[in-house]
Amino acid sequence: MPVEGEYEPSPRQWVREQVERYEGSGGTEGTTLLDTGLPVVIVTNRGARTGKVRKTPLMRVEHEGRYAAVASMGGAPVHPQWYHNLRAHPQVELQDGPGRREMVARELSGPERALWWERAVAAYPPYAEYQARAGRLIPVFLLEPAGG
Repeated sequence: MPVEGEYEPSPRQWVREQVERYEGSGGTEGTTLLDTGLPVVIVTNRGARTGKVRKTPLMRVEHEGRYAAVASMGGAPVHPQWYHNLRAHPQVELQDGPGRREMVARELSGPERALWWERAVAAYPPYAEYQARAGRLIPVFLLEPAGG
């Protein structure tokens, strides 16, 4: 089921601009984090408190059609807001380039988290530094196609 409703853009300007560029081009522009060359996807979800539609660029960590969503917030000591959104409303839409698909998010633990954490660090090495300074275990969600 698509994530529909009133869209509330991020209060962060760079996030708003990245999402607008990505979606406005049909997924052909704005596909790297702040033009670093490192690929991102756009995750659309429903807000935990407001119920409004939110959109977040996240690092592209993909394996066999499944994706990791790493709640690093740049190594901050708190989880990003989207972490709470995915826990409350695990049905999301993911845009990877021009492709869009419905996904279901679930938080990982144990060996499964460790495996996806390794994949995440391989895709975006700064995650290791973020974990070292976060003072919390950085959550990792697995986004899988809806319906299995």
